[in-house]
Amino acid sequence: MIELSGRIGAQPSQRQAKDWVKVLASYREPSNRRSTYELAITAIPFVVLWGVALYAMSISYWLALGGSLLIAPFLLRLFAIQHDCGHGSFFSNRTVSDWVGRCIGVLTLTPYDVWRRAHSIHHSSAGNLNRRGMGDILTLTVEEFSDLTPFGRLKYRLYRHPVTMFGFGPGYLFLLENRLPLGLMNGARYWVSSMGTNIAILLAVALIWYLGGAMPLLLIFLPSTLIAATAGVWLFYVQHQFEHTQWESEENWQLHESALHGSSHYVLPSVLQWISANIGIHHVHHLYSRIPFYRLPEVLQDHAELAQSNRMTIGQSLSTVKLKLWDTDSKRLVSFSEARALHG
Repeated sequence: MIELSGRIGAQPSQRQAKDWVKVLASYREPSNRRSTYELAITAIPFVVLWGVALYAMSISYWLALGGSLLIAPFLLRLFAIQHDCGHGSFFSNRTVSDWVGRCIGVLTLTPYDVWRRAHSIHHSSAGNLNRRGMGDILTLTVEEFSDLTPFGRLKYRLYRHPVTMFGFGPGYLFLLENRLPLGLMNGARYWVSSMGTNIAILLAVALIWYLGGAMPLLLIFLPSTLIAATAGVWLFYVQHQFEHTQWESEENWQLHESALHGSSHYVLPSVLQWISANIGIHHVHHLYSRIPFYRLPEVLQDHAELAQSNRMTIGQSLSTVKLKLWDTDSKRLVSFSEARALHG
């Protein structure tokens, strides 16, 4: 929480958001050696832990299931590396970044080229009320919700319910929705990405089944995937779904202002920051997405102004779950009950 105002999303910033772009440009160059190291210390433990979990099955199914809990953080971190590859910020050679991202996409069940395009749209339109629906969490205004039919309101309530968002949602997204290039169905490139990833996943699953039967899939693959997926969805949620985030109509929306003021700075313990590859420093990432994740803490060390912007602790983030609608009058996210109290 920001000491100057006592609320998440308040801004002590003295610079204009667009002025930060030139400042942050000096952090954009990746180190190929450092990137290779970060990939190695993530991918190698992931593979080793898979091997340990498979061996543990011969001793106890519970041990194998416990192994999946250790695999999940490394799978989440692999997704974060795939994310950097998608921004062209992981290796200096874009082709290398893309192929590393595609390979990781098989492990994360995420077709790389489809996700990269959808995520690019998210970055170019985050906080724009007139360009919602691709790569973001659907957020209606109070007025839009009140204009829905009773069935429409029920659907939105179910969609925004925590059981859907963080229970069924992650599994549906990564196991089912990612199998088709939804939203990009007219692009041959995206079909190739989806189907190529699907074929590679099927081959990997078939190999696991051939070597160990169904139990490795049930005790290791599914639990580790679902845990990592749920953590990933939660991180994405809190990056933009907080009370004083920013949404504007097209005529008032500005890319850099939305990036800085509409993205959170999720303050995590060191181990969680490592697992999530510093993605909690999201306001800086949205301001300049070409900065490698391992250089984001360097930005905060050099610029206290950014270190104090939009700070959100884990405890504070839990309260964001009740926020469902954007109130255009008070410029904040509100709960259903608050919307009724404010607008009747």
